[in-house]
Amino acid sequence: MEIEPILAQRLGLTWHVSPLRRKLQKLSEDYPSPGAESLEDWLVDVANARGARIVERPGGAGREFCAPSLEMLSQEALVVGLLLLDSRDRPQMLRLAAQLISRQAVALRPLLLRIARERVGIVAAELSRQAIRAEPDHPLWKELHTSLRRQPAPRSPILHWTRLAEPVMKGGRVNAESWKLVR
Repeated sequence: MEIEPILAQRLGLTWHVSPLRRKLQKLSEDYPSPGAESLEDWLVDVANARGARIVERPGGAGREFCAPSLEMLSQEALVVGLLLLDSRDRPQMLRLAAQLISRQAVALRPLLLRIARERVGIVAAELSRQAIRAEPDHPLWKELHTSLRRQPAPRSPILHWTRLAEPVMKGGRVNAESWKLVR
């Protein structure tokens, strides 16, 4: 079986041993998800269980999956878990993190603390750059973008802004008049 590359490798970055990843691994053992073959699969299932449905895992967990409570795994920890540099390079996970932020399901300060602690600022900053292209006045993305403005751009594109948004049609026409973030 071929091992998938991790996000940090594509971005040319080093990564640290993540305490959050260890916590997530333990939670995935305590709250197993049917068919989840990796921590990344499990994170997708947790995000889906919490209402983020922009991406679903083929043959996902279904109704029998009992995700950890918010007390055990905060929304901020879930979002940052989806952004970890030592995760498999699966852009769809970034879309789920972005959807949770777009829904304003996270608090800014705890999210920023987690981002700094887990050293995923470069990924979060790039997502904020892409999100504000679609919806410049989104309050949480705007604050996140301002807070992370000093983060460098990654050497390789992470995700195109249209993967975080959906077109707003006017009068049923094919051409979108504007875009809005997927909530």
